[in-house]
Amino acid sequence: MVRRVVVALLGPVTWAPPGIEPGRWRHALAEDTVDLLAMLNEVDTAVAVTPADRSLADAVTWPDMAVYEVPEPTPNAVFAALTGYDQAAVIAADAPDLPGLTIGKLLRPLTSRPVAVAPAEGVGPGLLGVAARLPVPDWLPVIDLDRSLPTTVRAAAPRPNDLSVTPAWRRLRGPVDLAALDPAVEGWETTRALLSGAGQPG
Repeated sequence: MVRRVVVALLGPVTWAPPGIEPGRWRHALAEDTVDLLAMLNEVDTAVAVTPADRSLADAVTWPDMAVYEVPEPTPNAVFAALTGYDQAAVIAADAPDLPGLTIGKLLRPLTSRPVAVAPAEGVGPGLLGVAARLPVPDWLPVIDLDRSLPTTVRAAAPRPNDLSVTPAWRRLRGPVDLAALDPAVEGWETTRALLSGAGQPG
């Protein structure tokens, strides 16, 4: 049986809505992302942080959820820290309304491809997440979820079809992303409450 894990990478958050303290915003996003992972089936779930952010991980994780401390906030560092798994997906922790189906679509190509990436929807570069068979192939470049693009990863692959690009989803990295949130969608309760308290839509 294939062992899979989905890891939320609690990396830096560089933007917060007006009127919301950045630390509270980051905590809300992380908490909702962790709650989302807790509802996934047929995969293990975990979070990854640098040592400086261990307190954030301890504040938002469930009692039985694994926490990986990594030297840098990159998917590559997370993949290197994992043992006992055949496949892994690393997702950004600023997509609190991410559907579980989108994570499933990120993992599905690994039956025939070594790596899959999901772009971040909206303006600018970045990825929502990356999934790989473990151990990861030697050609996989260092991935920055805030700056890397599918084309960058594909250019490093020996063959173009070594990489699958799966459906995009928004990360909350600016006003445009915030405006795209759908209040009718279930979930993201902590982020929703924080936005409502600050007088923002949601």
